[in-house]
Amino acid sequence: MKVIFIAGTDTGVGKTFVTNLLARHLTDKGYRVTTQKWVETGVVKSRAIFSFKFAGSPHLAAKLEGKNIKIGKIRKGLNKLSRDFDFVIVEGTGGILVPLTGEKLFIDVVKELKLPVLLVAANKLGAINHTLLSLEALRARQMKVLGVLFNNVSKKENKLIVKDNPRIVRRFAKGIPVWINGWQKT
Repeated sequence: MKVIFIAGTDTGVGKTFVTNLLARHLTDKGYRVTTQKWVETGVVKSRAIFSFKFAGSPHLAAKLEGKNIKIGKIRKGLNKLSRDFDFVIVEGTGGILVPLTGEKLFIDVVKELKLPVLLVAANKLGAINHTLLSLEALRARQMKVLGVLFNNVSKKENKLIVKDNPRIVRRFAKGIPVWINGWQKT
């Protein structure tokens, strides 16, 4: 069994799209695959382990509802899925440094669980900074990064920026694979 954590540089970068795309790809290859989301905010109903109505950071959304996000419950759910499937694709919430609880960031829990990370970045102005900062945080914790996927979220973005972002990140990512939208290496 393998688990892959889909992290984002921010909210709205396409983590759900990439999670589903990767799950479909692995399923088409004959693997038994499932997806998991630990926390979702800004929703009434969700398949996530923890869901909250307030559209904000998980720690704040949970606090506003008087609830606690229990890391043990996340670990237990992941362990169960790991026994039943070849791959578990876990979708993060917001960016990798978002507080999951008042004491732990997403990155802390992902490190504790020793999960490899696929980082998703919206291919737009500001993506270089967000992506390199996220990579620095992952490297500082000596975490395995499978690669960076630039997701073209808008056709209105400047074409020069969209072309340059993956090229520059690849230069500074020091050997980490960088792809753009269709799993094509840059």
